[in-house]
Amino acid sequence: RVPWVDDKGEIQVNRGFRVQFNSAIGPYKGGLRFHPSVNLSIIKFLGFEQIFKNSLTGLPIGGGKGGYDFDPKGKSDNEIMKFCQSFMTELYRHIGPNVDVPAGDIGVGGREIGYLYGQYKRIRNANDQGVLTGKGLTYGGSLARTQATGFGIIYFVEEMLKEAGKTINGQTVVISGAGNVAIYAVKKAQELGAKVVAMCDSSGYIFDEDGIDLPLVQQIKEIERKRIKEYAVRKPSAKYFEGNKGIWTVKADVVIPCATQNEIDLNDAKIIVENGTFAVGEGANMPCTNEAEQYFLEKGILLAPSKAANAGGVATSALEMTQNSMRLSWSFEEVDEKLHGIMVNIFKNTRDAAKEYGFEGNYLVGANIAGFIKVADAMMAQGIV
Repeated sequence: RVPWVDDKGEIQVNRGFRVQFNSAIGPYKGGLRFHPSVNLSIIKFLGFEQIFKNSLTGLPIGGGKGGYDFDPKGKSDNEIMKFCQSFMTELYRHIGPNVDVPAGDIGVGGREIGYLYGQYKRIRNANDQGVLTGKGLTYGGSLARTQATGFGIIYFVEEMLKEAGKTINGQTVVISGAGNVAIYAVKKAQELGAKVVAMCDSSGYIFDEDGIDLPLVQQIKEIERKRIKEYAVRKPSAKYFEGNKGIWTVKADVVIPCATQNEIDLNDAKIIVENGTFAVGEGANMPCTNEAEQYFLEKGILLAPSKAANAGGVATSALEMTQNSMRLSWSFEEVDEKLHGIMVNIFKNTRDAAKEYGFEGNYLVGANIAGFIKVADAMMAQGIV
């Protein structure tokens, strides 16, 4: 229960959850989500998925997740700070660098992590920087953490395409979303030679046949905090369409959903396949419904499952924890190199597990098996506890 006072002097009360699911291979680790849709069911499910995602990274982190039904949209900095401080006043007793290490998720970025950490430090009177990840660079954050999830997705997709004798270079790509993950997936895809032609936010999508102008997107979304339709106003070659579902009608070789869960259903999947897409990389947590995933697999589409493909963010969070423990800071290039290595290993483990158990080419099953076996082995080794 999180009570706080808004700028009008009115008392607001929100409801929140922190699910600590499994710590067999390390401290509970998973994001915090600020969104009106949050309920216990969603957090439990995401926490369960997080166990196996974290296992796949090869780093010593367990699985957990948290969230509050607080909507940061339209709130002032002061209101967000008050909410974060009230929230941490309850949460602090349940977390710690060796117990549970939350991070950001939907609605929780560097600003929110800063307010949360400030209150934690104030209450505990300790510089336990490893208690939260996604921190600012001035107080224990890691270079490349902001870029990590988006970069990691593209690294994984590139490995998947290489395995099939292809490359992302020269491919037309659609990336849904316009937040942190989507922006840096676009950046890395463009760096590797892909042409990204569409992005979206919750109100609608943009199509730019010349390729997305990423600095303009960043100006609109990160600095001005405006809707993506502003892009079409400023870029003559772009078109804006109301309703974000339409983005799946845009023809592309590779589709990378980076917005939210269940954004691609069976009907969307059929449209994507009809458009000639040959690879789908899940950037968000579970962006494809089960029916959509099965349809992709039946049609021979290369599918990079979210628990493997978007593990780069939490992997770099674990690298941030390492830097905090050592009281030092690595360069951007060092962190990015380690991230690339981790994503390549995740792909190899996923591919090998699928092959070993008779599901060659099915990276969805491979990721589930590879993640599960490590956790199960650790639990059995530790006895009946």
